[in-house]
Amino acid sequence: MKSIVNKIFASKFWWLLLLVILFAVNYLASTFHVRFDLTKEKRYTLSKATKDLLKNLDDEVQIDVFLKGEFPAKFRKLTNSVNEFLKLLMESNSSKFNYTFISPEDKIPGTNEFKYADSLERMGAYPINLKAQIKTGESSSLAYPFAILKYNGKEELVTLFTVPPISASDNSSPEKAINSAEALLEYKFVSALDGLVDIQRPHVAYSIGNGEPADARTYGIQDALGEKYQLGVFDINKHSHISTELNDPNRIDVFISVKPTIQFSEEEKLKLDQFVMRGGKLLLFIDNLIAEQDSLRYAKGETIAFDRNLNLTDQLFKYGIRINQDLVMDLDCDFMPFVVGGDPQNPQYEFLKWNYYPLFSTKGNHGINKNIGLVAGRFVNSIDTILSPGISKTILLSSSSNSRKISTPALISLNENRNVPEDIKFNKKDIPVAVLLEGKFSSLYRNRASKSQIDSLNAKGTPFLYESIKDNKMIIVGDGDMVLNDISPKDGPLPMGMNFYTMGSQYEYQFANRDFLLNCMEYLVNKPGIIETRNKDIVLRLLNTQKVKDQKTTWQFINIALPVLLVLLFGWVYQQVRKRKYAA
Repeated sequence: MKSIVNKIFASKFWWLLLLVILFAVNYLASTFHVRFDLTKEKRYTLSKATKDLLKNLDDEVQIDVFLKGEFPAKFRKLTNSVNEFLKLLMESNSSKFNYTFISPEDKIPGTNEFKYADSLERMGAYPINLKAQIKTGESSSLAYPFAILKYNGKEELVTLFTVPPISASDNSSPEKAINSAEALLEYKFVSALDGLVDIQRPHVAYSIGNGEPADARTYGIQDALGEKYQLGVFDINKHSHISTELNDPNRIDVFISVKPTIQFSEEEKLKLDQFVMRGGKLLLFIDNLIAEQDSLRYAKGETIAFDRNLNLTDQLFKYGIRINQDLVMDLDCDFMPFVVGGDPQNPQYEFLKWNYYPLFSTKGNHGINKNIGLVAGRFVNSIDTILSPGISKTILLSSSSNSRKISTPALISLNENRNVPEDIKFNKKDIPVAVLLEGKFSSLYRNRASKSQIDSLNAKGTPFLYESIKDNKMIIVGDGDMVLNDISPKDGPLPMGMNFYTMGSQYEYQFANRDFLLNCMEYLVNKPGIIETRNKDIVLRLLNTQKVKDQKTTWQFINIALPVLLVLLFGWVYQQVRKRKYAA
């Protein structure tokens, strides 16, 4: 064999063999594509849930990405990551997948005056200001970090990036925000596609039976859940039980109660208990204390927070948690305008931190809170976890390392902000305020239900269950305002997570409350494989700026001058060898 190869290369037709080899290699490379992901966090590897979803597509998928244009280097990194990820999706099913990058300033085909930017803004996709340095001088550069996913005649808007808030928190740095956006690309695209493919929408019941708000403050909840879920109101007092049967048109997958104000009766608690035992999911946003911002305005700047007496303590205790009768105060908090001078006719206002409005920087310890921004709370209660056999607890939200608790009856006064908070009092950290419970729950009424109650349930075709029929899960949050929205007298309901008092100021920002609510819902009822794609974690490896500054000259020499010197040295050595070889 070796002699044959030598003869071929020795002949004058050796180049024909080379052409055949090159053609064969290119043909095999185009037919069989193989990629090896050598990154530690498997950045270029799709999850099994994503691959299965792409393989089972019945129609073509078209994705329009509006990130075409001149952007600063940091934001261009996100654009490149989006392009790389969409290439991965295309490689999984090239016949059913296509994507295009479009400039928002381009005209929409078939129109003479409408731009893609106009269409995006009508969908609620507004641009962000990158404040970039461009060629014509210092200017403001607008970017539309959005994509539209189209499938089977339907479309879904995908948000690719959210501007971090003004905060001293390390999590708010632009690099970390872009890094989080890159880590969430698979989840956002796949979740949107799954919503278009799967037309079965989970049933969500918003409770109105115990004084929960049903006014404009729930606009954010309707906006967030109305598209992906069959959302309806539910008065627990008007139903004999809460159905979880698949063949029942009135069945409920998730029962959500937001800021109840009326005490739960034992009959209502029994209905909730048996709903959980039958596999129903609970999502509760509870204010254990009466503490409202409006009370401060109408009560000359002071109010006392006291117990609502909702009668849920024993039931939640049985499931594994206790919502305490206290308030969490935190130095990491949102801003409020306070009167700091002037006179009654012309008061002087200044934005100061309001410790009763804590901001929760998520720990990223679960798919629910992975790679989301700050979540804003208002007059939040702390939560204790209780030893409950077979129930696992995961802390989803907790305070910063500079927090404290005040117990009821708690005096809340605007005068507290006249002086800088005493940091020495804020010596608690990681106070839990939102907890995920998972496992096989035991009924609160195992030894408490009367014979008449059990007989009544049996007669309705819903026999009493002493424990849950399968592993179940619920999420309890110690803040009822977290998913309610403010209302502007001028603009009406504001987006969830926006503070009315900071509107129009430098502190105006939409916090990640909506993302937190959606993630909670998705984990409770949607496919586990989809939510697990949120767990992808891309490590941000930043250069040491001081080290770069100190060693700048050295690395410039290594990268620029050294290669030139090595070429010259090789040339000199080569010439010396030739001289010696042919000197004779």
